[in-house]
Amino acid sequence: MSQPEPQAGLGVTSAEVVLTEVTDGVGTITLNRPDRMNAITVELGARLHLALNEAAARAKVIVIRGSGGNFCAGGDFHELERLREDGRDAMAPLFANFRAACDAIAELPVPVICAVEGYATAGGFELAQAADIVLIHENAVLADIHSRYGQVPGGGSTQRLPRLVGRQRALAHILTGDRLTADDAVAWGLAYRKYSASEFGSGVRAFAEQLSTKNPTALARSKRLVYQGLGMPLAEGLSLEFEAVLDHLAGPSAADGIGSFTTGSNR
Repeated sequence: MSQPEPQAGLGVTSAEVVLTEVTDGVGTITLNRPDRMNAITVELGARLHLALNEAAARAKVIVIRGSGGNFCAGGDFHELERLREDGRDAMAPLFANFRAACDAIAELPVPVICAVEGYATAGGFELAQAADIVLIHENAVLADIHSRYGQVPGGGSTQRLPRLVGRQRALAHILTGDRLTADDAVAWGLAYRKYSASEFGSGVRAFAEQLSTKNPTALARSKRLVYQGLGMPLAEGLSLEFEAVLDHLAGPSAADGIGSFTTGSNR
């Protein structure tokens, strides 16, 4: 199925629902609806998609986080209720915009980190699943809670979660809606690193800054190889890697890295 294009949702709002800042090569995208635990609306999905593409043009690494102490509580049920009154087609932009934002992450040439604190449930959990890397606060709570409300996941859980954690874990989690702790997330491979409350902000920043110092061409090629390889047999993926590494080594971007290794300056 082809990727849906973002639909209507870029109107004037009383406050910016997505904030973007780029400092020293690190782009920070903040979901900014703290009074609604950063719940996803048609507007927020569209602006997140736009922010990701704009930040990737200016930054070497992107961090997505939520405001007000929570990452994202999922779709805004108040907006969904209004859209539902207008029928099936009226609800489509809510899911199309969010899917376009999540899908864009894999296509961007820069690493995209989700810094998860507080609640990351339903769509918020699905956004974290789409990230390249997840860094998690020790007190964070993750869960696909759609089943608790008689709903079906609409932001990627039925497709991404089995690929990340395996069929049984994914299906059991989706059907039960059980909460996952930060330790669960790391153990399941849903997060790369857990930080204590006191070091979460500084730890995420240091991690992102470290990534921003690395060769952007090498990072982009490695990221692309991983995502492309996931969709093909191992032998084809290895052949793809074979060609890519030769192309990289033959180009100018590999020279500095080889030089720093042979001189011992980057060991």
